[in-house]
Amino acid sequence: MTTLERGKIAQRRGENARDEQDAMRARIDVRDIRSDDLRFLAAVANTGNLSSAASGLGVDHSTVSRRLRALEKALKARLILKGLNGWELTDAGRAVIGHARSVQSAVELAAEAVADTRTDSIVGKVRVTSADGFGTLFVVPAIARVQARHPNLRVELVTGARELALRDSSFDLGITLGAPPVSRLYTERLCDYDAAFYASQDYLDKHGDPESYEELRAHSIIYFVDSLQRVRELKLDGELAESAVNFSSTNIFAQAEAARLGMGIVLLPKFIAGTIPALQPIAAHVPSQRVEVTLASRTDALDREDVLAVRAALHEEVRNRRSELIWNSPRAHQAHSTQADRV
Repeated sequence: MTTLERGKIAQRRGENARDEQDAMRARIDVRDIRSDDLRFLAAVANTGNLSSAASGLGVDHSTVSRRLRALEKALKARLILKGLNGWELTDAGRAVIGHARSVQSAVELAAEAVADTRTDSIVGKVRVTSADGFGTLFVVPAIARVQARHPNLRVELVTGARELALRDSSFDLGITLGAPPVSRLYTERLCDYDAAFYASQDYLDKHGDPESYEELRAHSIIYFVDSLQRVRELKLDGELAESAVNFSSTNIFAQAEAARLGMGIVLLPKFIAGTIPALQPIAAHVPSQRVEVTLASRTDALDREDVLAVRAALHEEVRNRRSELIWNSPRAHQAHSTQADRV
């Protein structure tokens, strides 16, 4: 077969593929597509969980499932599949998700536009507890936005990883890392985040870049003061923690600064490491774990509009900045690791 003949065959195949795509578009009736169903797709894509998506949308999980099936039927394509880490987008889903998030953004902008025309403002005081890193980099921006809308709303942020209990009346909204506490508190999944081991280039030049877990054990590790931590933001393998920790601090920003100064290798959330250009992931492949972030409240606090306003702002913050929290796939970070357990 000549080059010219092969070229003609390839051209015909391309034309046939385009004809099939055109036929598929012709079979999809846009009148069958409910724009609100796209918001349900965006919610599931952002959380990876039907129950969390349902909570954010104010419906039950069966409604989310039903609306997604209707959208898939209208688009004649499977949009999500159940994966190891929750619901994941298919190729068709990834092609649609940008438009779905645009619909969600348009709804939020419409609500904000109306809010800007109102003269009433929420008044009250809300106390929020959170781990240091997440509280600084995600809770504070959420508070800034809600206070811009409601200047008379006061918010107190108490940082430090802690356990939550129903009898504890010192908070209105509590953000804790790991699975929801077993109690009568109202809890919901706020988001997930990924973490990895990082070091400065100066440290790696002097001590080498560990390429295995065994090599990592021979390096200086930066970690929490174990005896003072009731709830750990990140959890090291016990053997590694016992043998290699040469600097420890109860503050994750102090740990990050120590790593920047070349004092050792540190396990950091993606959203913190991303703010420090001097740090880079180490070469060693350490199997990763994803950390769940839980938002908790006493049920009576959810009757207050000031608490609900802060809760909504927190959900909006993590939804809009999801790319700062997790890698899109294990390969996106080349499986550079986390033994992350709790935030």
